[in-house]
Amino acid sequence: MNPFMDMKRYSYCLNAMLFQFFLFVLLSLLSEGIESDTTVYIVYMGAPGNKNEDPVSDHLELISSITASKKPHSQGLLVRSYMNGFSGFAARLTAQHAAAMAKQPQVVSVFVDPFLQLHTTRSWDFLQEHTELEPYSDMDSDSGSRNNTNTIIGLLDTGVWPESPSFDDMDMGAIPARWKGVCMEGKDFNSSYCNRKLIGARYYKDNSPSVAWTAQDTPRDTLGHGTHTSSTAAGSLVAGANYYGLAAGIAKGGSPTSRLAVYKVCTEEGCKGSAILAAFDDAIGDGVDILSLSLGASPFFKPDFVNDPIAIGAFHATQHGILVVCSAGNGGPDSSSVVNSAPWILTVAATTIDRDFESDLVLGSGGSTTTKTIKGEAINFSNLNKSPVYPLIYGGTAGSNSSSQDEASNCNPGSLDGEKIKGKIVLCQHTDQGYSKKEKMNGVKSLGGFGVALVDNEERYVAFDYDTFPATALSSASAKEVLSHINSTRNPVATILPTVAVTKFKPAPTVAYFSSRGPSTDTKNILKPDVAAPGVNILAAYIPTSGSSVPPGQSPSQFNLLSGTSMACPHVSGIAALIKSKHPTWSPSAIRSAIMTTATETDNSKAQMTTDSGSSATPYDYGTGEVNPTGALQPGLIYETSGEDYFFFLCNYGYNSSSIKIISGKTGNYTCPSNSSIESISDLNYPSIAIVNLDNKSGKTVKRTVTNVGIDMETIYTATVKAPKGLDVKVSPDRLQFTETSKSLSYQVTFASSGSSIKKDAFGSITWSNGKHSVKTTFVVSVS
Repeated sequence: MNPFMDMKRYSYCLNAMLFQFFLFVLLSLLSEGIESDTTVYIVYMGAPGNKNEDPVSDHLELISSITASKKPHSQGLLVRSYMNGFSGFAARLTAQHAAAMAKQPQVVSVFVDPFLQLHTTRSWDFLQEHTELEPYSDMDSDSGSRNNTNTIIGLLDTGVWPESPSFDDMDMGAIPARWKGVCMEGKDFNSSYCNRKLIGARYYKDNSPSVAWTAQDTPRDTLGHGTHTSSTAAGSLVAGANYYGLAAGIAKGGSPTSRLAVYKVCTEEGCKGSAILAAFDDAIGDGVDILSLSLGASPFFKPDFVNDPIAIGAFHATQHGILVVCSAGNGGPDSSSVVNSAPWILTVAATTIDRDFESDLVLGSGGSTTTKTIKGEAINFSNLNKSPVYPLIYGGTAGSNSSSQDEASNCNPGSLDGEKIKGKIVLCQHTDQGYSKKEKMNGVKSLGGFGVALVDNEERYVAFDYDTFPATALSSASAKEVLSHINSTRNPVATILPTVAVTKFKPAPTVAYFSSRGPSTDTKNILKPDVAAPGVNILAAYIPTSGSSVPPGQSPSQFNLLSGTSMACPHVSGIAALIKSKHPTWSPSAIRSAIMTTATETDNSKAQMTTDSGSSATPYDYGTGEVNPTGALQPGLIYETSGEDYFFFLCNYGYNSSSIKIISGKTGNYTCPSNSSIESISDLNYPSIAIVNLDNKSGKTVKRTVTNVGIDMETIYTATVKAPKGLDVKVSPDRLQFTETSKSLSYQVTFASSGSSIKKDAFGSITWSNGKHSVKTTFVVSVS
């Protein structure tokens, strides 16, 4: 179930009164001097200025100087100002005025306010069982933070449904005194909805007086996405959670005792960049510890860092000690589709868990008691006879006179002959994805078909919700068996069974087909995504609104099963909050390092992780591996990346010194190193290593520094290298001796080709171990 699937189909027809109202507003704006060809632009001005200054007045003065407007505020030119974590504003400008604004010395970049996308298409129990470590409910009991955590997770999403039991604040202590946020009132939402769990809620409306109030001006979630991600990150324990009987158990977030602050930046239309930047600005001022964003740009249009609201906001949040966790996007399985790939962002891919939603197709033949069961995957609450008594037909043989063979075999709407499929179960291909599975299902249903079995290798392990209609998804191998049965049986019959949840499914985790892949097109010198986490068929809180998806006789569920990197991101945010509660002084990069270096690359059958199609997976698919919640709490060693390191990254990426001075807020002269180059990005003190265009003759050497954060101050770590054939990897020194006074030590890694057998992209790892901790640094090397 995707709350955005039918978004484009909302009616925008206006009655006469609405038309007159908007005409009145338009005429009013024009009468005040707003030019009709204006567009909202974001003007980014780097680090915040002097706190004693009035940034709003400065922004109005700048707008006035460019537009020659004497009343920029009353004319609605200034949409909103940013002043807590960074400086800038959103304003209505013409293209000519925007170009002039970009030339101002205090301005870093000017870009059109973009619309970004939400990344939606037993998880905690599985993570613990998979790593075979102690239950996470006890992992921080030694510090006492389990019952007393003050960690605050901020969610930039679609809002929240505050009545959900996942946001109950029972047994939680007082709200941290450092919290400076608010609980904004809006439509169907008042301040009493916030509590000791849900401590803050904001929404974003244009500040200009010309913009009318809308029904979206509320922190309340009307889509479900934000409620789902919030409860995944930090939902309270809820016994008996289920989706109409499926996936029953205890629902819980990754950090159940953390606080939540929601920032509603997304509506049915998408996620406006100016609102995202405003939420970052507010979150920095409010005092959050972790920010979780299950949204991003399209993989087909990825803006540069200084034109990307998420990259800008995350950069300044990181400078203020806030770890920003983002979804990698749903552009998979295409390569180079990963988004949110700035090195100051923790980027999360999506994997499956060991739960399968099985809906089987049972084959038979008329007059015979012999049956054969074909495993399928789907969510349906059908009430067909469990015995195979319904005629079975292939869509390719039931086409209408006006349709092609391919259209009919795919059961495209309008391609089938109703007389041929009425009262039957139809086998349909899904190679033509111009129509959704739901559209094909509705087409079969409208013609009187009793059920549908869709052949879909890609989406086989992502259970689509078909409501009460009998439907399932089959692999192409299973479909061959079904076709053979149809062609070899005089009277083929079948039935589709209602869904049952099967646990301990193997192999798991696997990389989900939709999860965006690396390498990043921003820079291949940073491995992205960083890690992977459960993102397929995740049960979490939802908005209990009634609709066609509610099975007859049931009340709307307070939970839902959703898939996407949107669901993977808050898993990591919850883990990050746990680490922060146990190590409150750790920096964002220390927390990121702990998560990345303890991740695992094996599945529950002890084999190397694969994709959900069965092919071998690589770090371009899952980063350093599947997150390990318990291991990340005690990583042994960490890689610290400082703010200065990120400034050098920007130098190496190609930004000039003057821009970086504005971005960083540095006083005096700032000059990038004279040897700045894109290749030097590989030297960023990152928990993974990426080498691009390795020279077969000279090779490449990079440096890393690790800090001992283990209990044992006096300890020795030794390095073990796992490298593919054809690549020579040397670590120097390969032995690190830490003491009370030597907590941080450096090493170098030299990569060289040792033959012609190395592939275009070679993957491996360096693991530092002291017998108690294993610290894995994944590397990828591409040859020139």
